[in-house]
Amino acid sequence: MADVTSPLPDSAASFSDVRLPADPRAIALLLHGGAVHGTQPVNGRNLSWQRARWLLRDTAPALLADGIGLVLLRYRVRGWNATTGGEPAPVQDARWALAELSARYDVPVALVGHSMGARTAVAVGDHPSVRGVVALAPWLPPGDSVVPLAGKVLRAAHGELDRITSPAATTAFVERAGRTADATFTDMGPVGHYLLRRVRAWNAFTVASVRDVLDGGS
Repeated sequence: MADVTSPLPDSAASFSDVRLPADPRAIALLLHGGAVHGTQPVNGRNLSWQRARWLLRDTAPALLADGIGLVLLRYRVRGWNATTGGEPAPVQDARWALAELSARYDVPVALVGHSMGARTAVAVGDHPSVRGVVALAPWLPPGDSVVPLAGKVLRAAHGELDRITSPAATTAFVERAGRTADATFTDMGPVGHYLLRRVRAWNAFTVASVRDVLDGGS
């Protein structure tokens, strides 16, 4: 988890997939996973980005019917790439995305993040348009701040067999966030990290949680 200082390429982040109803009442911004570090550009062969596309495809019918648009952000590079004194690469990209969505649509946003995407979502949760975060098998190290989620909604889910990120760390993070946010944890049972088992359950959790976030939680 060491910081790296390798320069990032100049290629821009982008919205790779956009599904919007005629007049969206809100938007779910999907943030895909990645790696601790890596300056390789995210392209069409990137598995984390592909998994987020499947999630968007599978959850779009229910959310679109509820007036909620879906947008998938594709980062510039694969890695978190934390540097001393600067924001990690995907956090910069997510801030750009939120600024773009606010300028174009000016509607509430639910952030949906898998793995590194969930860590990214928490980091930008303080944006005024964000109502909360749906965190799927998140990467949430003990030192990460819960301050961006104050007054917002966090719905986190993790499988017991995840060996890439820690269910225990997620539980602890939710407990800390719950002091100032509406935060809950869902145990997804004996599944791993990549959302490839119990796919329908992950999809159902995502749809219900996006709605919950946008409706203000419990």
